[in-house]
Amino acid sequence: MAESMNEVKHRIASTKNTRQITEAMQMVQTVKLNQIQGQTATYNEYVAKIKAVVMHLAESHLLDSQAPSKTQDQGKKGPTAYLVITSDRGMVGSYNSNALRGTNRFIADHTPNADDYVILAVGGTGADFYKKNGANVAYEYRGVSDIPTFQEVKGIVKTITQMYNDHLFSELYVCYNHFVNRVRSDFRVEKLLPMDRESIEQSMSGADGAGASIKTEALTAEYEVEPSEQEVLHAILPQYSESLVYGAILDAKTAEHSSSSMAMKAATDNADDLISSLELKYNRARQAAITTEITEITGGQEALNH
Repeated sequence: MAESMNEVKHRIASTKNTRQITEAMQMVQTVKLNQIQGQTATYNEYVAKIKAVVMHLAESHLLDSQAPSKTQDQGKKGPTAYLVITSDRGMVGSYNSNALRGTNRFIADHTPNADDYVILAVGGTGADFYKKNGANVAYEYRGVSDIPTFQEVKGIVKTITQMYNDHLFSELYVCYNHFVNRVRSDFRVEKLLPMDRESIEQSMSGADGAGASIKTEALTAEYEVEPSEQEVLHAILPQYSESLVYGAILDAKTAEHSSSSMAMKAATDNADDLISSLELKYNRARQAAITTEITEITGGQEALNH
């Protein structure tokens, strides 16, 4: 009985130590979540402006010149690329599994042949998963900051755009978890390349938050562009690409911190339940041991009296 009580006592101490760790991690992730939500609010002001400009360009048909002709489209060959955003670490609940499951479903529906797609992975979990499963991982980026900076994303966008210009793939989809609130995130897919009027309008209609509130006034005349339409497009579209990728990574990181915070809260609650159960078990064992000792003492006293 003594050994059993010692084992239970050791498990209680061990569980309490684990609980302290999970509670501290929950607090850290909550702070990071609050910080990134503050940054997201600032970013939304910028992205609302850039998306409004791009929507005006789309409505005024300036983007039609960017769309490939049917002949060009038929002659353009290359795999589809999927930019998959996951975390670099574990202890984030179902965050990674939801992102990978959603991506796999989308790939199965659109490019079931493994030779027809490549993976561009932002986050070590996604990169390792697709490498392990034999997928063609053409690009990976690890170590995204907990609060991502715009400068980080510019490098990612530059590399991906160069790969597209080098015809390593023909179209690009961004796959990630969208932060809805602190207890929920939804999987989302957005088409990034080629950048034409149709894909931009789909992105606008599919977005929420800042994107959903974008409304453009009715255009009564076409734009008068100086020095040229191409100069305007060359200036605006790269910023639009950067804003989409940065917004997706920022959104995904927000969902990651939220999922991690919820996972650590669940772990802490489970530790509390386990501690209560172990303490009850320990008290019962201790009470049984005391009762046994009293019985033995009483029995010995009676034997002496006789």
